[in-house]
Amino acid sequence: MDASSNTVVVTGFGPFRQHLVNSSWAAVKELSKLGLGSEIDLYIAELPAVYQKAKELVCAIWATRQPHLVIHVGLASASRATILLEQCGKNKGYKERDVCGFLPEDGCCVSEGPERIESTINMKRVWKNLLTEGIDAVFSRDAGRYVCDYTYYTSLYYGNGRAAFIHVPPLSKWVTAEFLGRTLQRVILEMLKQCKQENRERSKGEPLEDEQEDPWKK
Repeated sequence: MDASSNTVVVTGFGPFRQHLVNSSWAAVKELSKLGLGSEIDLYIAELPAVYQKAKELVCAIWATRQPHLVIHVGLASASRATILLEQCGKNKGYKERDVCGFLPEDGCCVSEGPERIESTINMKRVWKNLLTEGIDAVFSRDAGRYVCDYTYYTSLYYGNGRAAFIHVPPLSKWVTAEFLGRTLQRVILEMLKQCKQENRERSKGEPLEDEQEDPWKK
């Protein structure tokens, strides 16, 4: 990972149960049309809703792209909000089989990893800023102990906390891919604004506003 990189990777998931068109990947594809501005090199990738395959692809992203930030987008089928901002990933407790019928070994993501890893992005601050803009968002500390949570923890582990996870609702008459793409763009730009501000404060030796706890803290 290179904190000075201008590369941002955004992922979505492929088909999941009855959702043959996963709203997360549909939203990410729409985001790719909009971009994140001329200063950001945006790459997108589709992850399968399979524990091991998703983990392999996430590890490859960090190793080859060396991004500044990786944002994962997943489907929350029961969500009533437009987006859920996930603050942390959990290492253990994965007991639900993926779409191929597999479970992680010992129900664990990384055998020697901490129980929980926090994102270096202050999701609560992002959430508050989005609410002032009228965006329907919810702050969350539980990404669900399924492939989404598993993927998020993997990315936080190999990216030293420099990852984020956004849950979006299923597609519907009222929630279109285009709408979700525009919403993702606004949310991610808010995250990048926070990163830029913190980098500026660090360079000046100033204390960070609402500084996060150690991302490796258990």
